[in-house]
Amino acid sequence: MAQPDIRYQWSRLNVAEKLIAINVLVFVVNGLVPFLLGISKNRIVQWFELPNNLMDIVYQPWSIITYSFFHGGIGHLFWNMLLIYFVGRIFLNLFDAKRFLTVYLLGVILGGLTFVLGYNIFPAFFNTNAYLIGASAGASAVLIFICTYLPNQEVRLIFFNVKLWMVGAGVVLLDLIQLPISNSGGHLAHLGGAFLGYFYASQLLKGTDIGSGFSKLMDNVVNVFKTTGKKAPMKTVYKNKKRTSNFGSSQDYDKKTHQKKIDAILDKISKSGYESLSKAEKDFLFKAGKEN
Repeated sequence: MAQPDIRYQWSRLNVAEKLIAINVLVFVVNGLVPFLLGISKNRIVQWFELPNNLMDIVYQPWSIITYSFFHGGIGHLFWNMLLIYFVGRIFLNLFDAKRFLTVYLLGVILGGLTFVLGYNIFPAFFNTNAYLIGASAGASAVLIFICTYLPNQEVRLIFFNVKLWMVGAGVVLLDLIQLPISNSGGHLAHLGGAFLGYFYASQLLKGTDIGSGFSKLMDNVVNVFKTTGKKAPMKTVYKNKKRTSNFGSSQDYDKKTHQKKIDAILDKISKSGYESLSKAEKDFLFKAGKEN
C-alpha cells in the first residue's frame, strides 16, 4: 500500500524538488551501505566522481554527470540543495521542467569540463590528483541564468533587498577570490557552470536557445527507455516574437490572447521585477508554465 502513496508524493514534486530528493537519497545510500558492509567509504563514490586525469575519464565517461549527485558532507549537501530549491522556485515560474534540466545538466557538464581543463592547462595544478563531486556547478548555472535573465528583480537578503545581477556578480567574485585559497577544483567548476548560465540566458534573450540540441538528446534518451504511454509535450513560457495572421480559428485567437497576456507579464517583470506582479498575475504565469 505504501508504493502508490510514494508514487503520488513523487508526482507532486517539481523537477527541482525531485533533484533534491535524488541527491539526498544518494547521500544516504553512499554513507549507509559502506558502513553496513564494512567497506571503505570511497568504494561507491570512486566509480562516479570526476577525476582530473584524462586517461581515468576515458574509463568512466559517465562521471562527467554522475559526480554531481555525490557530496562530501552534510554541509556540502545542505547548501547546494538549498540553492537549488530557491532558484528552482523562480526558474519554474518562467520556464518548464525540461529547460530547468537542460540548464542544470549543461552547467554540470561545463563545470566538470572546466575542472578537468583547469587541472591540465594551468601549471599550478600540475602533478596533482583531484576528484570532483557535488551539485554546485549545476546550481550555479541555474542561479546565474536567473540573474542574467531577470537582472533587475529584487530578492530579500537578510535585512535588505538586492537586485539579482548583484547576487550573481557577488557569487562569481567570491569564486574568483577563493580560487587560489582553497577547494580550487570546486571553484573552477562553479565558474564553468556560472558561465554556462550567463551565456545561455543572454542568448535566450536574443531569441536563440543554445540548449535545444541537448534538450532533443534528452528526449531521445527518454524515448529509448520508455515502454508505455505517450509523452506529453511541455511548453515554455516565453515571449512570442513572431507575428500571426489576423485571420484564423477561435482557438488561434485564444492562443494569441493568452500569449499576449504572458508577454505583458514578462515585460512587467523585466521592467519592475517579479515582486511587482499581483497575486493574480503570479498565479496566471505559474499556471501557464505548468500547461501541457
